[in-house]
Amino acid sequence: MKSEHTPRAAPAASGRKVVRLAGTAKPVQRLRRISFGATAAIVTSMGVIVGLNAATAQRATIIGSLLIIALADNLTDSLGVHVYQESERLAEQQAFRTTVANFATRLLVSLSFVAIVALIPTAARAILASLVWGSLLLAGLSYLLAKEREVAAWSEICKHCAVAAIVIALSAAIGTWIPRWLGG
Repeated sequence: MKSEHTPRAAPAASGRKVVRLAGTAKPVQRLRRISFGATAAIVTSMGVIVGLNAATAQRATIIGSLLIIALADNLTDSLGVHVYQESERLAEQQAFRTTVANFATRLLVSLSFVAIVALIPTAARAILASLVWGSLLLAGLSYLLAKEREVAAWSEICKHCAVAAIVIALSAAIGTWIPRWLGG
């Protein structure tokens, strides 16, 4: 006997299968609600950690920057997502749930990077741990999204990690360049 919430494949208007919960008319959207926030927090956090370290920032500066981004940038992005969804005429309750999920996901992911930087005593190890953690999170999210979209997971993981690597490299370059440019 199947439970009331057993996932079932149902054809979508486009002919693609959409996973739906039995007994509901709505597709499973949890992954969609967190994908933007998680990706933004992962890549931004790795870039900030590497960039500020390259600029020889102190641990407190890196942690403070991560916390500012976790709150200020997160709130503005969440508002942006909400306004966009309203412009797309998404139901108010669905737009609100997505906004809250986006905010909570970004906050939790950002705080995980704060914990890494705060708890690992050496900068080199904290950076390495942050890069490994971020890469694992991004690869895991990319894998789940690829499976949901029924596309090759390895290709999606490589594309997403390549973009993250570019962001990290640019952050490191900027972090190295700024002190030289300012004479510090």
